[in-house]
Amino acid sequence: MNHNNTDREPHRTTVGEGFIPSREIESWRRMMKTRNHLMLIGLAVLLAGGTLACSQGPEETAAPAPKTDRVAPPTMKMTTDIPESIKAPDSVETSIGTLEYFDGVPDETTVESVYDYLDRSRAVESFLNCIPAMSMYSIREGQRNFGIDASNKIVIYDNLLDSKALWLTANTSTMYAMGWLDLKKDGPTVIELPPRMLGILDDMAFLYMTDLGMAGPDKGKGGKFLVLPPGYEGNVPKGYYVVPSKTYGAWLFMRGYLDKGIKAASENIRDNLKVYPLAQKNSPPQMEFINGTGQEINTVVPNDFSFFENVHAILQEEPAGFLGPEISGQLAAIGIEKDKPFPSDDRMKKILVDAAAIGNAAARAISFSPRNPGLYTYGKDSGWYQPIIGGSTTYMANGARVLDGRVFYHFGYICVSPAMSSKSPGKGSDYSMGMVDSQGRPLDGSKTYKLHLPPNIPVKDFWALTMYDTQTRCQLQTDQQFPTLDSYREGMRTNADGSIDVYFAPTAPEGQESNWLQTIPNKSWFVALRMYGPLEPWLDQTWRPGEIELVE
Repeated sequence: MNHNNTDREPHRTTVGEGFIPSREIESWRRMMKTRNHLMLIGLAVLLAGGTLACSQGPEETAAPAPKTDRVAPPTMKMTTDIPESIKAPDSVETSIGTLEYFDGVPDETTVESVYDYLDRSRAVESFLNCIPAMSMYSIREGQRNFGIDASNKIVIYDNLLDSKALWLTANTSTMYAMGWLDLKKDGPTVIELPPRMLGILDDMAFLYMTDLGMAGPDKGKGGKFLVLPPGYEGNVPKGYYVVPSKTYGAWLFMRGYLDKGIKAASENIRDNLKVYPLAQKNSPPQMEFINGTGQEINTVVPNDFSFFENVHAILQEEPAGFLGPEISGQLAAIGIEKDKPFPSDDRMKKILVDAAAIGNAAARAISFSPRNPGLYTYGKDSGWYQPIIGGSTTYMANGARVLDGRVFYHFGYICVSPAMSSKSPGKGSDYSMGMVDSQGRPLDGSKTYKLHLPPNIPVKDFWALTMYDTQTRCQLQTDQQFPTLDSYREGMRTNADGSIDVYFAPTAPEGQESNWLQTIPNKSWFVALRMYGPLEPWLDQTWRPGEIELVE
């Protein structure tokens, strides 16, 4: 081969599958160099624009810094028209700021902004969705701190539950008795229920397990209930009403009727109630009753950072996924999981503090200014709200969970049972809450208000009107130990037609002392009107209370 042959073919350089003559190489290289420079300049401007947008305050985000448009990619052999609806623009304005992309790929600042938003929004939703379980956790912890730390220990309100105790919207008209079952420690547990009781078992997620007493399988005659822990596969003896539990913790809630007097109701519980592990049925531990009347106890769910710490704590105790896959997934997304440590980094703590504050505000907005029409007893022009939306204690409608309904109930109320929203005349109970005045304004404890109750209040058993604190949702703590007027009140004034006027004020209007409930200046309040054994006129709303009217 002659390497000095000057007549040989021109030198060719391979590019892809073709060849470029040597005299064209320099021209091609200059073109590519220029293109690359333009792309680098465009990318630099894009990143600079994102950095500037990130540093702007909230008022400035609507006007991002000018930026050079990215050079459009060339049209290729297989290129088709791509709909704009499936693409991401290079820059877009949103409520969380300007979001920047390089051909659909978010830049570093956008990634950080989006994850901050996702973590915060998931934390807020976790707060709202975990209110039921956290309310139950708070009940357990409050009872434990009061000395109810074993199944044979019961807090009983021998002289009724007064306003010193922090229980969500508790009443003063029935005999309360509460206990706690620890099925992980005790295994299957027996409840020997006295006759003439009205009770409930709810699990750690605040889901309904069974009614006890009047609305239960014993139909008020009393009987033996056997509560089984999750996944129990052992022997189940005969002679019990068997209640499987999906959680290890279960709240035992009971009420005794007062138609035979307070003393008789207390003695019925103290003399006949027994709770013990099935394993100790031959020699059950002696019952211990602690009188809660006039004593301080706090069972109210917190609305600060400790809320999330408590969520993490209960996840460690209960079966994995006991809150359901969606809520468990929300919690996992923000680092709160079973068998893993609580998130301790400063960024996530800041987000959780913020989420608790937002969640608290959301729960209070839903409570006092609901958007869901199903939460209004008599429509949006009335200040009366119904705590159990549509009568469903599972908060379901048309196959969907009514999220605001669940928040509304569990932020302000406790006990879950279908019997609490009875639509059968003369059975169970039903409630309505007077949350604002006749003009939709918050109730002001500095002022005087009047509520008119028409004659023939339609109840088989009794009615009660109780005042509550808008901060705690517990009984309003005034100079009146029991902030209630009810069927049992002696000396209440009635009008000539049998109707009743109730007054709310810091001091009693002259001549209305027997029909007066005390308020606190510069503090708000609301009321619950309870109907025990509601009759048809209440259920079909042909009888309804008046609005709470400001007395000028």
